[in-house]
Amino acid sequence: MPYSLRGKNVLVTAGSRGLGALVCEKFAENGSNIAINYYSNVDSAKALANSLQEKYSVKVHIIKGDATAAEDNERLVKETVSELGGLDIIIANAGWTRFAKPGDIYDLSLDEWNRCWQANVMSHLQLMQAAKPILEQNADGGVYLLTSSIAGTLTGGSSMGYSVTKAAGLHLMKHFAFCLGPKIRVNAVLPGLLLTEWGNQYGETAINNMKEKAALKQETSLEDCANVYINLAQNSSMTGQEVIVDAGLAMGSLPK
Repeated sequence: MPYSLRGKNVLVTAGSRGLGALVCEKFAENGSNIAINYYSNVDSAKALANSLQEKYSVKVHIIKGDATAAEDNERLVKETVSELGGLDIIIANAGWTRFAKPGDIYDLSLDEWNRCWQANVMSHLQLMQAAKPILEQNADGGVYLLTSSIAGTLTGGSSMGYSVTKAAGLHLMKHFAFCLGPKIRVNAVLPGLLLTEWGNQYGETAINNMKEKAALKQETSLEDCANVYINLAQNSSMTGQEVIVDAGLAMGSLPK
């Protein structure tokens, strides 16, 4: 039976811009209340919150927090419950990387490797540890959807540290799904090239190369990618799955 989103309380980390902001809009459009986590851009978070409240008449609350900080992950859960009246769905969209030289094992510093690990792996563990007691008590169960990347399945992407830690995050997702079912469903979305503010930093040459290598000869549609989160949240028969949305890029290879 489809899982109804109307009246559900949704926490979206890194939700003020790009893919996260569109995911917030999709859930609000379906009648969900939204907690928008942001790290630094309070103006974007406020503008999005005002827009969602005006268009969809749902509860919206913004929360400043750093996904790499354990105490912030715990606070995000507590504040969402306090402000929205509960927590049913988490969209774990936060992550970290920087552009590094492909194949260079020295480019990222050890501190940067650790930051990748904290943002792309440990943030999920910390969020789930804080949210598990709440999600598993919901009458309809709980949902945890994490944003990964096709870089987690390939030896490519913005940096080696990003690729490696996204792969680890996917394996953690499978452990969550196995250990926390049937009360909590856990799945991952693996986008390809998204032309967000971040994605455009690849530059025109790399972007065109990726489009050419993709089976559909295009970037990943933000709209299509955001819709997958809605589909996964509603599908009560899926857990532990890696859903690739990449215009067929993973069938080729990322540029070096």
